[in-house]
Amino acid sequence: MKPKENKDLTPAEIEQFGKELDAIRDEALQSLGQEDVDYIKDVIKLCRDSELAGRAMLTMGWSPLFWMGGTGLLAFSKIIENMEIGHNIMHGQYDFAEDPELTSQTYEWDTACPADQWRHSHNYMHHTFTNVAGVDRDLGYGLMRLSDDQPWEKKHSLQMGSNLLLSLFFQWGVALHDLEFDRLMSGEKELKLDEVLPILKKSIAQIGKDYVLFPLLSGPSAVPVALGNMTANLIRNVWAHAIIFCGHFTENAEVFEKESLENETRGEWYLRQLKGSSNLEGNDFFHLLSGNLSHQIEHHLFPDIPAWRYKEISKKVKALCEKYGQYYNTGSFFSQYLQVLTRIARYSLPEEATLEVNQAQELATVA
Repeated sequence: MKPKENKDLTPAEIEQFGKELDAIRDEALQSLGQEDVDYIKDVIKLCRDSELAGRAMLTMGWSPLFWMGGTGLLAFSKIIENMEIGHNIMHGQYDFAEDPELTSQTYEWDTACPADQWRHSHNYMHHTFTNVAGVDRDLGYGLMRLSDDQPWEKKHSLQMGSNLLLSLFFQWGVALHDLEFDRLMSGEKELKLDEVLPILKKSIAQIGKDYVLFPLLSGPSAVPVALGNMTANLIRNVWAHAIIFCGHFTENAEVFEKESLENETRGEWYLRQLKGSSNLEGNDFFHLLSGNLSHQIEHHLFPDIPAWRYKEISKKVKALCEKYGQYYNTGSFFSQYLQVLTRIARYSLPEEATLEVNQAQELATVA
């Protein structure tokens, strides 16, 4: 659904729009330095200290107070490791530092998805073909219908439940994402051993760490430690899912047809990233917890710029959107997440019913 605030740009305006965004990007890249390295190193230290404190408290997990404190600290550590550290390092945001700890091609994160598979499915497939139906597999994750461009199937009637399960077990959904189960079931693709083995190896390592090694090391507190680890993983999963879905699937986040990729210019690519993204408003702590994906628009425009800079860059991007009459999709977490749930519910209906709901919504908007 196209936001009414968007102005149709001429080819010349689109080209100039792209050049001005390139200038913002170049300015940021030229200013990268020690301040950026110090920032991410501080976040890494915070992550490690929080994990150590959380795991230490969980060894006394027979006490409800220590269990809740330890679980909370461990969940916080896992969230910032995945969102602000792992995700952003693997985008190459800190490759300029030539620091082995910050190198995108060798970083391995604390989640079930192997980093190499993530670098392909996310960094390449998603960021190149953002929200293009039939190409970007992050559009509905093979489970959900989120636009008129996707044909309705019986499984979509249950997608509110599918979304809940994906939220709870998000790290496993991401880990299995590259296997393309929908294509396997339809016979379009054959299962390959070299795709399965890395996932199996990483999954065993994650399960062994959280549910075998640390519980055993804690002795008599093995059960509360295992439960604390499970709860921390669930909290991380639900939070990551919510932030990512808010960044991509609000009411005004557009979906594009494959034809949009034909002869797509740099300026047109920028416009697609802008129109297919949504931001979240909040304080600095909220932005840290989101890995600065609360600035999803800026992340889609400039995925290789350190994410902590997006807050400042967003002011320039928003001003540029106003200049060119483009909708800058932003709002509170709760309003954006409600839009996501509404969209999932609406597209769970058969195509005729979805069309009726869309038409009624457009009439209400005009009125």
